[in-house]
Amino acid sequence: MQSSRHDAWVGLFVLIGGAALLFLALKAGNLLSLNFDETYQVTARFDNIGGLKPRAAVKSAGVVIGRVESIDFDDKTFQARVTINLNKGALFPKDSSAKILTAGLLGEQYIGLEPGADEKNLVAGDVIRQTQSAVVLENLIGQFINSKASDMGSTASATGGKP
Repeated sequence: MQSSRHDAWVGLFVLIGGAALLFLALKAGNLLSLNFDETYQVTARFDNIGGLKPRAAVKSAGVVIGRVESIDFDDKTFQARVTINLNKGALFPKDSSAKILTAGLLGEQYIGLEPGADEKNLVAGDVIRQTQSAVVLENLIGQFINSKASDMGSTASATGGKP
């Protein structure tokens, strides 16, 4: 009888440990957010969202003030339409701007909101008009290589093809 009681306690401890590991894995992967604050939805359109994903953070001044709800493609404007849930307490002027930023050199992407100067605030259903797309590292490298190649070509033509 005594060993079965110990077995039950060990089993319960193992289950609690497994649940804790699952919880930590979901939090680390940004797949679980236990936020019960009220939110309101706004949308923003971007030419390029890079690696932005649903559930990505929305930050202002380094503080998380919301999350990306969903990302869709608008086949009329050929832009990405990002739906954002902002915390009710985070009131931003209507002329605020949204940028897709990267945490670190190769970190995850998030949306940074910068407040504008309008007297009226964003409300549910509004569209953030001023947006800046993600900086894609591959495009920057391609531009750098092309500019260096054109510099080499103009140097070679100026010297008559002699190095």
